Amino acid sequence: MIGRLRGALAIKEPTHVLIDVHGVGFEAAVSLQTFYALPPLGETVEVWTTLVPREGALDLFAFAGATERALFARLRTVSGIGPKLALTILSGMDGPQLTAALASSDSAALVAIPGVGRKTAERMIVELADKIADDFGDDGAVSAGVEGDAVAALLSLGYKRAEAGRAVRAAAEAGGDTLEAVLKTALARLAS
Repeated sequence: MIGRLRGALAIKEPTHVLIDVHGVGFEAAVSLQTFYALPPLGETVEVWTTLVPREGALDLFAFAGATERALFARLRTVSGIGPKLALTILSGMDGPQLTAALASSDSAALVAIPGVGRKTAERMIVELADKIADDFGDDGAVSAGVEGDAVAALLSLGYKRAEAGRAVRAAAEAGGDTLEAVLKTALARLAS
């Protein structure tokens, strides 16, 4: 599975990107949130990715951070939401707005996203409200930066929010300043 890409940004469109990684071009679909976070063409970019196999194709989706990727994965667990609708939802709302709408059962805000009808919004609220609170906190806020991405990565590995948060905070206090360093230290703490 392709989990992360780092390379030169060759094409940057609102719906997709092409990243040149040592001469191999990886095309991936992106949300508008990720599109706006990308650097100018030609610069080095690092994105988190999810590879979705389907009949006759492999679709690659890229995200500016592990938190958005974790939300994408969580959205896809809802009945009737495939990868393209999940990406559309993430284009319509950023992480904190989406988690707040789900936590407060604000179906009107969800229906305002193109492609999300009343039934889909209600299904999202029923199936995700409690999970979002467990994964991203009771206030629906998603942590930003290295610590937030590290917590999201641990959540995607199956750790609970509380234990992931404690391990990441301890790793950051121990001097971890990059995502890789924080994750390595946090995983070592969780394994012991």
